[in-house]
Amino acid sequence: MTHPSRRVWSHRQRGLGKVQEVFRDVISRPISTASIALSAMQEAMKPQRQTVLVQDENQLFENSLRTLLEELVVQAVNEEVPVMQLGRLTGPEDDGRGLVTRLLDIVVYLCERGHVEGGMVFQLLEDLTEVSTIKDCKEVFGYIEGKQETLGKPELFGRGKLVMLRTCNQLLRRLSKANDVVFCGRILMFLAHFFPLSERSAVNIKGIFNTSNETKYEKELPADGSHHIDFNFYKTFWSLQEHFCNPAYLVQYPARWQAFSTSLATVLLTFEAQPLGDEDESSSHLDEDDDATFNIKYLTSSNLLSLELKDPGFRRHILVQCLIVFDYLKTPGKTEKEGPRESLREEVKAHEEHVRKLLEITPPKGKEFIAAIEHILERERNWVWWKRDGCPAFERVVQERKVVPDANKRRPRWRLGNKELSQLWKWADMNPHALTDISRVKVPAVADYWKPLAEDMDPAAGIEPEYHHKKNRVYCWKGLRFAARQDLEGFSRVTELGIEGVVPLELLPPDVRTKLHGKSLERAKQKGTKKEDEGVASVVHADDGQMNGRGSMVDTAHDMEDAQALLPDSTPPTDAGNPAIAEKTEDEETRKHSKAVDLGNRNKTKEESSRGDIPAMNLNCSGPAFELWV
Repeated sequence: MTHPSRRVWSHRQRGLGKVQEVFRDVISRPISTASIALSAMQEAMKPQRQTVLVQDENQLFENSLRTLLEELVVQAVNEEVPVMQLGRLTGPEDDGRGLVTRLLDIVVYLCERGHVEGGMVFQLLEDLTEVSTIKDCKEVFGYIEGKQETLGKPELFGRGKLVMLRTCNQLLRRLSKANDVVFCGRILMFLAHFFPLSERSAVNIKGIFNTSNETKYEKELPADGSHHIDFNFYKTFWSLQEHFCNPAYLVQYPARWQAFSTSLATVLLTFEAQPLGDEDESSSHLDEDDDATFNIKYLTSSNLLSLELKDPGFRRHILVQCLIVFDYLKTPGKTEKEGPRESLREEVKAHEEHVRKLLEITPPKGKEFIAAIEHILERERNWVWWKRDGCPAFERVVQERKVVPDANKRRPRWRLGNKELSQLWKWADMNPHALTDISRVKVPAVADYWKPLAEDMDPAAGIEPEYHHKKNRVYCWKGLRFAARQDLEGFSRVTELGIEGVVPLELLPPDVRTKLHGKSLERAKQKGTKKEDEGVASVVHADDGQMNGRGSMVDTAHDMEDAQALLPDSTPPTDAGNPAIAEKTEDEETRKHSKAVDLGNRNKTKEESSRGDIPAMNLNCSGPAFELWV
């Protein structure tokens, strides 16, 4: 009986063999990638979701392709042909691609459209560079450079950026920095374009120096004595490289700064004592574009130093190194302890001025050269501050702007902000009385203003509700203002009937008027009938009042006589000789007479009320008018 694990293993082996068989057949034919990629994947894997592989299917598919790729590399080695040229057709069918190139194109197509996992193509490229020679890796990297735009898309970059970074770093470790300088530069340029500027994996956040770059020179005097320069100056000169290698020590250890400052002063005085002339400029060949003369490091033999000092390029390399170190020492640290001391800053400033002076007098074009170096150092300071701030992202989210028609057309600028005000001001300049003209100041009548709304209310007009004037808030507001000034009756109907109730009745069609104001008209009609009845009754009462007028006057006279009778008989006589007593007596008589009149009027009112022919009223006969009448 077969063990279950063996059955699973045999099933996977059959799956691997099926994928390799299908894809070997596909890549052997010069067919378009877009027309064959998806069908080949479906034929080899039989996916559950038809066009997308699930996790287990992705793993099986990737393992199968990695195995197929390894077999193709072995085949290329056995046939002694470049890996990327294996299986390339000849003649008219040649499309410039080999078997490996077609395989990678199919995987890139499937990853880009989401049929398989996005990091699969990066894994295949890493395997290919690991099993290829340096010569073949150059062609493989050429393929990577050609697919840079596709590999940099978000759906692929997020899945494979770390794999691509690992692949490039492994290549850089394998390459020689002396013999493969161009290839190393291609890799670094690719990484700079492939990764964003804010990618932290490409930034030296801690600012660690490359202390492994050690410059070796002769520490002891040669036994044969074959040196053409002061050996002490030779050791002083090349000892500067030890300080250039790790400038942080110059701040941390004052003794090292003193040694560096002393050695540098000696070198600068020697450069100043031996200036370069025109003959040194012509012999340096700085203007020739000869890559063969380029060296990343200078030779340190004591026999060559005298010749190297006559080279302007050599001197510039040393002096520019000094400026770079000074720029580092002047940069403030994150804390007070990390920054340079005040005394050190003064010394750095003095040395920097000396170095700048020497660069200006070093041919050729010393002033132009020092200006370019200062510009480069200024940009470097910006990068230093960016790293110190935590490398914030350069990419910013672009806010979507509303598409404005005729965006290229320049908008006119008006003197007062808009066209209407500017035109009005222009008219006022031409005619000072334009603003005060009576013909301009005209307020429309209420009936004329409400005609558009009355037409909207007419069902026969067929105007849709959303286009009615009552939807216009400005129109309604102006109409209410007109009604408040000219039609208070219509304005009072706005609380009960809304804005449509303000429209004058004569403007409305009969059916709309009945529907909207039917109840109000009925109430007004009933109220008018009631007023007519009350008017007839008032006329009858008025006639009766005229007939009874004379009797009323007689009754009033009798009431006044009764009031006189109520006055007491023992009234003290008026003292005509004393004005004060006489005036007091007259006041008392007047008050008594007023009381009597009030009593008579109340009695008369009661009699009229009892008769019922004249309505009862409150008569106030105690005012100045009554006194004047009496």
